[in-house]
Amino acid sequence: MPTAHPNGRYADFETLRERAVALRREGLSRRQIRDRLRVDNNDILNRLPEGEPPPEWTKRPNAKDDLRDRARELRLQGWTYDQIQVELGCSKSSISLWVRDLPRPERKKRTREEASAIARRGWEAKLQIREEERRHTKRVAAEDIGKLTDRELFLVGVGLYWAEGSKDKSYARRERVTFVNSDPGMIRVFLAWLDLLGVAREHLRYSVMIHEQADVPGTEQYWAEFVGADRSAFNKTTLKKHNPKTTRKNTGETYRGCLVIKALKSADLYRRIEGWRSGVVVAAKQRTP
Repeated sequence: MPTAHPNGRYADFETLRERAVALRREGLSRRQIRDRLRVDNNDILNRLPEGEPPPEWTKRPNAKDDLRDRARELRLQGWTYDQIQVELGCSKSSISLWVRDLPRPERKKRTREEASAIARRGWEAKLQIREEERRHTKRVAAEDIGKLTDRELFLVGVGLYWAEGSKDKSYARRERVTFVNSDPGMIRVFLAWLDLLGVAREHLRYSVMIHEQADVPGTEQYWAEFVGADRSAFNKTTLKKHNPKTTRKNTGETYRGCLVIKALKSADLYRRIEGWRSGVVVAAKQRTP
């Protein structure tokens, strides 16, 4: 893929343009194309997707044909560029082009509350645009995954356990598959991995680790329903004692502590996981240039 040289020159412009056009048609914004292709020259960046309309999600809801007339109307009422920008959601450069022939309004001294309100509305508008861009990027990235093959799930599971599963120590033998996490998505992937390995669900035991001030019964019920297990498969919940000197941040309805998953009689499986992990390291080393 062509990229920017440190001295500002760009090799193979047509190939770079083809990439930019393809990214634009995938729904990426100009900023995302800039970051993906590492183009830091605005002139080059403007030419790359030339002729390709911007994606709908980048268009602000109030970007209509009558924006210019509305901006001029507000300017004649004495509004500043900042106020017009917040009201219409368009850039200051556009506002300047639309109203530059109009007389400059008399500067009014704002109260601290008025200035804060204007700044807050402007910041909220920027945050909304960023959030829309963030969601779009995540949605496009999620579509890149597609359907997992058994081998892909197998390797994902090995990496997942490597990162989050319990490990055996030379000074404390723990050759048993134990996985602890608070992320339901990660729990779902881990269980799918165990299914792939042929570990029967009846050979699994669960327990909850949670702060004593949380909704313990509700959390226990949530995890039981989530993994589709009877409450008899759950061991006693571990409660974390409250420290009055600290301020808890893990609160609210979404806080459900951590779920502990243990596989019974899993020493052999644990040893195989250690072997798979070593195999991944060797394979990665062989790929090193």
